[in-house]
Amino acid sequence: MSNAPVDNGRRRFLTIATSVVGGVGAAGAAVPFIASWNPSERAKSAGAPVEVDISKLEPGQLIRVEWRGKPVWVVSRTPKMLEQMKAHEDQLRDPASEEPQQPESAVNEYRSKRPEIFVAVGICTHLGCSPGFFEGNFSEKVEGTDDGFYCPCHGSKFDMAGRVFQAVPAPLNLEVPPYTFIDDTTILVGEEEGAA
Repeated sequence: MSNAPVDNGRRRFLTIATSVVGGVGAAGAAVPFIASWNPSERAKSAGAPVEVDISKLEPGQLIRVEWRGKPVWVVSRTPKMLEQMKAHEDQLRDPASEEPQQPESAVNEYRSKRPEIFVAVGICTHLGCSPGFFEGNFSEKVEGTDDGFYCPCHGSKFDMAGRVFQAVPAPLNLEVPPYTFIDDTTILVGEEEGAA
């Protein structure tokens, strides 16, 4: 053992330097560990909620997002679209949405939380095709209705609330997924407000 005097300043410096390096190393190890708690892209496609920015959604416009591997439509309905929905209720198979194709919060005449915003899974309830959005030219499919959804595969027709018309192959209205408004311009598809 050496009889050299102890250099307390050097000892303090080495202790602090070692602590700093150890802290940086612990933080470096913690970041990927904590990041691993976030759902992977595979988990997101399997059902994790999806945020949809509707700030640039124009009246009469439809945007598509993917949730659980399915196309989800978000449509900004115009006042004219909302008004025309009332004119053909006698031609619909389930106008009051009695079949459980939507969350409780969307069991109303518009099948939505806000009349002007419609959210639906864009898959026909007949054989799983994806109907097209007919804006302004749906009257060639259903007289007196300018806008709606039409499945060209087998001829199923749906109004602007996703309600199926009578005498078409589709047995049910379009599915409305669980969703909530995070704020005025953001929708979270896949999670119902108040759900744990």
